[in-house]
Amino acid sequence: MSLLDSINKENDIKKLSPDCMEQLAGEIREFILESVSKNGGHLASNLGAVEITMALHRCMDLPQDKIIYDVGHQSYTHKILTGRKEEFYKLRRFGGMSGFPKKSESDCDAFNTGHSSTSISALVGMAMAKELNGTNEKLCAVIGDGSMTGGMVYEALQQMSQVSTSCLIVLNDNEMSISKNVGGVSKSLSKFRIGRPYNELKSGIEKTLLNIPEVGYKMAKGIKRSKDSLKNLIVPDNMFNDLGVTYIGPIDGHDVNVMTEIFNNAFDLNRPVIVHVKTKKGKGYRLAERYPEHFHGVGPFNPETGRSLKVKTAATNTDVFARSLIEIGTKNEKVVAITAAMAHGTGIRAFQKVFPDRTFDVGIAEQHALTFAAGLASSGCIPVVALYSSFLQRAYDQLLHDICLQKLHVVICIDRSGIVGEDGETHMGIYDTSYLREMPGLEIIAPKGEKELEDAMDYAVNTATGPVAIKYTKGVAYSDLNDKNVQFLSGHSEVINFEKTVGNKNLKSIALLAVGSMVETAVKVRDKISSEYDYEPELINLRFIKPLDLDRIRETMNGFDLVCILEENVRRGSVGEEIGYIKATEGLSADIMHFCIDTETVQQGAVSKLKEELGLDAESIYNKVIEAARYEEKA
Repeated sequence: MSLLDSINKENDIKKLSPDCMEQLAGEIREFILESVSKNGGHLASNLGAVEITMALHRCMDLPQDKIIYDVGHQSYTHKILTGRKEEFYKLRRFGGMSGFPKKSESDCDAFNTGHSSTSISALVGMAMAKELNGTNEKLCAVIGDGSMTGGMVYEALQQMSQVSTSCLIVLNDNEMSISKNVGGVSKSLSKFRIGRPYNELKSGIEKTLLNIPEVGYKMAKGIKRSKDSLKNLIVPDNMFNDLGVTYIGPIDGHDVNVMTEIFNNAFDLNRPVIVHVKTKKGKGYRLAERYPEHFHGVGPFNPETGRSLKVKTAATNTDVFARSLIEIGTKNEKVVAITAAMAHGTGIRAFQKVFPDRTFDVGIAEQHALTFAAGLASSGCIPVVALYSSFLQRAYDQLLHDICLQKLHVVICIDRSGIVGEDGETHMGIYDTSYLREMPGLEIIAPKGEKELEDAMDYAVNTATGPVAIKYTKGVAYSDLNDKNVQFLSGHSEVINFEKTVGNKNLKSIALLAVGSMVETAVKVRDKISSEYDYEPELINLRFIKPLDLDRIRETMNGFDLVCILEENVRRGSVGEEIGYIKATEGLSADIMHFCIDTETVQQGAVSKLKEELGLDAESIYNKVIEAARYEEKA
């Protein structure tokens, strides 16, 4: 019987001897590797955080005590130790377990996460509530060093100095060193500084001195000054201490028993403590240790070779963007590229290899990225900012205030627009049309496929003079209509012509208006109608979400009985909602069918499965269109 078999619910790990921790850590790593290799997920970060989580679970009582995992990329061990290991075969699948912490999934998940740099703010909120409520639960945030590049962290740390109750921040440093590692001296001093005997003695001496009339305060202050001077000779001061938060470390993040002791002592203090731990990202799996970025987020793969089980057969939209950016950048030296810690995921890495001096990775700081781009644009550069759709949300004000209101020529390339898939609700790009359409002066393009994405990039950089957003989905770039590309003009749609145009007496006349990725789906719907009814609806690629091709929309609405709008966005604020408004205010004649996302959130699962559930697959759309378009048979 393995040690992991004895862990079936929260707090079971406390039943094991400290001598068993190394073996249990190895079994957890094997379990994570096996699960992720089958289902995909975040591998390297979870392998590196195994012992941290074990140590926290050894000294905390769940679910009463609270652990907040920043982003959530490090929470797999936490899920395993809280009775969910039997659910890992459904990790990230539709109806299965989320790859991120979810309060709805377990009472042991204290806070829903998915985006970076939020954990310390949540921790401060919980600590303040703890003071107000007079409770005594233990509170901890686990944050990776990458998340420390997000400005929100420092806003939270600034307020943390106001917290007067115990709470713990575990800083998982797997890449950079925040302060010099002074080895055994630092480790021993760290354990001493937060040990109970030392702190009780220190507190007692300070109280005694402060009670001495006239000279007591000066004596206490002098001793504290000399103590701090001695400490700083051994452990250099840092920003955490300057912010009034006790800093401990760095310590070995793969030694469960040492961390358990230090965490326990930290929780005994009546103040915030940051414990800086050093870990190896991808630990225990040779390939992930060597290539941690590649194994950060992966699909199913062969654990022996590390190779993906999904054979890549065609270029993705990200590949097309990267290729186009290099080509455009080669011809136009004013073009610079910006990303926010997603150089590989967005395709910026390819441009960086060719033009390192014109590429800027600003860290997890989307707000800064856009205002930085505004500064570049105001000085004559043409910045191309590549972000995931769900991450762009965090820079709404900068897009409005710093770019759009100043009418600056910034190109924003929005990857992972639409339904993303296995990462779930926090990563879905299903809101961008709604919040972008209200931006003054912003042109928004939704290319239908490979060739049009290339044309959109060329237009945005070399023709447009103001802000432009280009949005495209994750996955393979659609290429079947590469030969169908009319001249690329602002605010102009594209009618994709087909051979059969004769109507069918059994059907009302139909027009399909598709946005971006839904053009591919509309083609499948059109082909099925053509096959079944010998009639081809008119197919229009809207191309520009803003400005809309109002002339084409009015012409279509007055020329067809049924106009079907297809888009991967929530209904509120969508293109279809705008067209419905135009119909109502202008008295246009066609009936409208709007195929979009009617739910406010979308859970994880394969994109194809999610589209079926949402009624956005070709078969579902075809059935509803035919039902609405078929004339009722007369008795």
